[in-house]
Amino acid sequence: MKTALVWFKTDLRLEDNETLVKALSQSSQLVPVYCFDDSHFETTHFGFQKTGSFRTQFIMESLRDLDESLRLLGSGLIVVKGKPEIEIPKIVKQYKVQKVFAKREVAIEEKKTEQLVQQELFKLRCEFETFSTSTLYHAEDLPFSIKDIPDVFTTFRKKTEKDAGVRDVFPKPLRINSPEIPVLQLPDLSDLGLIPQTIDNRAAIAFKGGATEALKRLQYYFYETQSISKYKETRNGLIGADYSSKFSAWLALGCISPRYIYHELKQYESQFGANESTYWLVFELLWRDFFRFMFKKHQTKLFQPSGITNAKKLSKSISEKLLQDWVNGTTGIDFVDANMRELKLTGFISNRGRQNVASYLCNDLKLDWRYGAAYFEQQLIDYDVCSNWGNWAYIAGVGNDPRENRYFNIEKQAQDYDKNKAYRNLWLT
Repeated sequence: MKTALVWFKTDLRLEDNETLVKALSQSSQLVPVYCFDDSHFETTHFGFQKTGSFRTQFIMESLRDLDESLRLLGSGLIVVKGKPEIEIPKIVKQYKVQKVFAKREVAIEEKKTEQLVQQELFKLRCEFETFSTSTLYHAEDLPFSIKDIPDVFTTFRKKTEKDAGVRDVFPKPLRINSPEIPVLQLPDLSDLGLIPQTIDNRAAIAFKGGATEALKRLQYYFYETQSISKYKETRNGLIGADYSSKFSAWLALGCISPRYIYHELKQYESQFGANESTYWLVFELLWRDFFRFMFKKHQTKLFQPSGITNAKKLSKSISEKLLQDWVNGTTGIDFVDANMRELKLTGFISNRGRQNVASYLCNDLKLDWRYGAAYFEQQLIDYDVCSNWGNWAYIAGVGNDPRENRYFNIEKQAQDYDKNKAYRNLWLT
C-alpha cells in the first residue's frame, strides 16, 4: 500500500486541485493534513500580528468545510499546530507515508518553510513534490521565462492574452481511500493567541469560509443576479455585497481556483453574452497572476523599502501617533477614516478604499509603506501575500508602475465615489 500525504495550505478545495489529483494517481491511500504554522501567528517587527482574528475565523470555517467534503469521499482532515517541519514529518512517520504532495510557494517565508519540510522529509527517505495551483495561467505556459516577465502589467497582460491559454480544471475526486482519520479537531482562537471578534453588522458582505460558500457566491453573482454583467460599472462601489464579485477571500485561501472561475465565466458568457464587464473579471484575475509572478521573479525585493526600484525612499521615522490614527480611523480625513473603521471592524474594504487609504499613508503621512502592508496582512480576511505587498509597493511608487507618483486626491475621490456621503455616514456615525 503506497501512502501519500497531501499538505493543504492555501488550496482548501477538492475542485481543480492538481496536488490532490496527482497524489491520488500515485498512491493507494491518502492522508490529508493542514498545519496551523506557529510563525503565522507571531507579531511582526512592524508591531502587527501576521494573522488576525477575522482571517483565522474564516480559515477555521474553510477547514470545517474541507473536512466535511473529504469525509463524504471516505477521508477526512488531520489538523495540527506547530512548526510544519516538525509536525509534517511526525505524521509521515505515524502513517508510514512515502511521499508528500503540496502546493508550490513563491514568497520568501513560505518558500523557506517548504525547504525546511523538504530537508526533514529527506532524512526520512520521503519524497516531496509541489504543484503550482494558485494562478489563472500556469507559469510553464507563459510566453516568457520568469526572469524575463515584463515589469509593466499592460505589457505582461497583452502578450499573455495573445500567446497563452488557460488550462482545463482538474475534476473533483469521486472517492478518496484513507486510513482511519480521527474526528476533526481545530484549535481555539486563544490557542493561537487571538481573541474572537464579531464582524460588524454594517459589513458589505458576511464572508463565510469554505469551498461550498465560494461556489454559492459564484452561483449568486453570475446566475442568480447576473451582477457580473455590470461589474465594470459597479466595481468602484463602497456599500453592499454586489458592487464587486467579493471572490477575493475564497481565492486567497484557495477555496476556489481562478481557473474554475474563468471556465464558469466562459459558460456564463455563452449563455448570457460577453461584455466589457465579464472581461474585466478576467483582467482582475490577471493582475493577481501578475503579482504572483513578480514574487517569483523579484523574491525578497517586494518586502524592501525601495521595492523593485533602486530608489532610496526616505520615509519619516515612524510616528506611532500618525500610524495609530490611521489604523483607528481618527485622522480627521473623513473618507480615510470611514474606510479604516470598516477595515478594523470587518476585515474588509473595497478596492477603491484600499487605494485611497494606502495613498494617504504613503503620500500624505509619508510613512514607511511597509507598516500599512503589515497592518493589512493582520487585518484582511482576503489577505494574499503577493497581491497585498505587490499592491502596496505599487501605490508607494516602488513597485510595478511606470509612473513615479500614484497620488490620490482624497477629497476628489470622496466626491467622485461617495458624492452623497452615504458611505461616510454609514461608518462615521
